[in-house]
Amino acid sequence: MSLRRREFIVGLGGAAAWPLAARAQQNALPVIGFLDLFDPRPKAAFVEVFRAGLAEQGFVEGRNLFIEYRWAGGNSRLLPELATDLVRRRVSVIVTTAYVGPALAAKAATSTIPIVFLFGGDPVTLGLVASLNRPGGNVTGINTLSSELLGKRLDLLLKLVPQARKIGFLSGTRNYLAYEEQTTAMSAAGHALGVEIMIVECRDDRDYEAALAKMVEGGADAMILGSFALPNIEKVLPLAASYKLPAIYPSTGFARAGGLMSYDTDANAMARRIGSYYVARILKGEKPADLPVEQPTKFELVINLKAAKALNLEIPRVVRALAEEVIE
Repeated sequence: MSLRRREFIVGLGGAAAWPLAARAQQNALPVIGFLDLFDPRPKAAFVEVFRAGLAEQGFVEGRNLFIEYRWAGGNSRLLPELATDLVRRRVSVIVTTAYVGPALAAKAATSTIPIVFLFGGDPVTLGLVASLNRPGGNVTGINTLSSELLGKRLDLLLKLVPQARKIGFLSGTRNYLAYEEQTTAMSAAGHALGVEIMIVECRDDRDYEAALAKMVEGGADAMILGSFALPNIEKVLPLAASYKLPAIYPSTGFARAGGLMSYDTDANAMARRIGSYYVARILKGEKPADLPVEQPTKFELVINLKAAKALNLEIPRVVRALAEEVIE
């Protein structure tokens, strides 16, 4: 099932085009505001599973609730305006996904409407919640542990390329929200495992080619991608292949699209949990302050054997045994 055209239009600000009868019906039913930094297309699968989670608890979009989608198209400067618009429409709950930016924008826009987040940074340090067990206020959600996973990705990559002594880390620049957290975690992981970490910064996806060339020229034996590159699968993968850089990616979509390997949390499980647990319970009257912030317990290693063959790499048995999915 794909996102219906009307939902894309609404998400992009076309709510005024709705028939008056439909808008009157919406006013009588709960409305979920869905705020994301990027575009609808990469999130289609996530949204589908999120809806399925809601349906498990009896909430079906178009029948007894509506969802207002707001997509920033990669422009973080639009987030405050989009969050304010959702508040103005008096949505029942705001769901923010993938990055901390949407959650911060929503929190700045309202202190009363419940907010449910899904992102990888530390929500306590960022001021979104008072603590994981007792969030307080109007914000709760799932912390995806993205920085904590960097050390595990490095360990897996070194099992595949044991001779590597320098690893390139593709990162955003210092104004990227997760920059400090991810680069610090990556450097610490490199120190613990005895390899040098070469941090290469990108302002946007137009810097990718120069960044990978810099890695190769600087002697990087392999590469790890930070979450900065998540929206640009189609641009990163061909470059990594052309430079013959073994790489581990932060999302299963990269490995399934041809990348060597990925290690990430179970995105479908978290999307379902956001819908079936957090949003459903809030719609039934519970408060975000009483719903602890959760962290994932299930992770997925995906290995692409075709990509490994192109790099003349053998997948060790110990790594293959850990894989949730092996793509032939």
